[in-house]
Amino acid sequence: MFSLTELPPRIGVIGAGPIGCELAQSFASFGSQVYLIETAHGILPKEDRDAAEIVEQRMVRDGVKLLCCGKELTVEKTVGGKRLTVDSHGQQYDVTVDEILVGVGRTPNVEGIGLETVGVEYDKNGIKVSERLQTTNSRIFAAGDVCSRYKFTHAADAMAQIVIQNALFPHPLGLGYASVESLIMPWCTFTEPEVAHVGMYEKDAKEKGMEVETYTYRLDEVDRAILDGEDEGFARIHIQKGTDNILGATIVAAHAGEMIGEFSVAMKGGAGAKTIAGTIHPYPTQAEVNKKVVNLWRKEHFTPSTKAWLAKLFAWTRRG
Repeated sequence: MFSLTELPPRIGVIGAGPIGCELAQSFASFGSQVYLIETAHGILPKEDRDAAEIVEQRMVRDGVKLLCCGKELTVEKTVGGKRLTVDSHGQQYDVTVDEILVGVGRTPNVEGIGLETVGVEYDKNGIKVSERLQTTNSRIFAAGDVCSRYKFTHAADAMAQIVIQNALFPHPLGLGYASVESLIMPWCTFTEPEVAHVGMYEKDAKEKGMEVETYTYRLDEVDRAILDGEDEGFARIHIQKGTDNILGATIVAAHAGEMIGEFSVAMKGGAGAKTIAGTIHPYPTQAEVNKKVVNLWRKEHFTPSTKAWLAKLFAWTRRG
């Protein structure tokens, strides 16, 4: 893709995950006619559905033709280009493009490097490692996409630091080692608008038997986003019921990747929603939405009994 020297007038993108969506929207912005094919319904199937819907609407406005719920996809080379046929929502589509991008995932590069000869086990998902990133050969460690479910540059960097700590500074008693399980991993899909996330989604928390409260604040109620003309999106937080513990957060915004860090730091440091609620945010900024969404939680927990107690207090104060 990045070795192309000319803009393809027509391009087919197979797979509407992060890579497929980022590049489909980019080529549409450059002026290509883009056909985006996805087997699931809609785009970004692993993301928050409300977040994905906002990006999908923007991509359609940008000219991307989405063929979701795609079935019976066939590809063949013809005189006029590369022919794609696919069934989408019961309708048969037959389109010809100049280039095809396959964005349906990644394959770990583990073949032909002799892992079998040194006792390093792997499968179709990559090299098998422990939480300290040690392979089945105790003298060999691994880091990055080849052994992680997080296929991000920043994830590989964080894992490399764990490998260095555990490989160069071993802990014979098994205590004090660095663990990949301790990582708080944010990520961002760089579409327009961006979608950033950290921690659990609501369904993840419920699957673990955790009671969760979810709050959402829309960007069209944030002054700076309105002034910038970038008011499509929202901030959403998931808080463990009965506590101020932040379980996860999703932001959809023009600069969501830069805004998610506040929640990442809070979760890593064990600071809850009260800390963000008590933190002053400059006005006007789009990042103000982080505090506004937390304030929804704070207002919700301003109980009737507390209101009644304050009313009595103020009444008594006035009499005095």
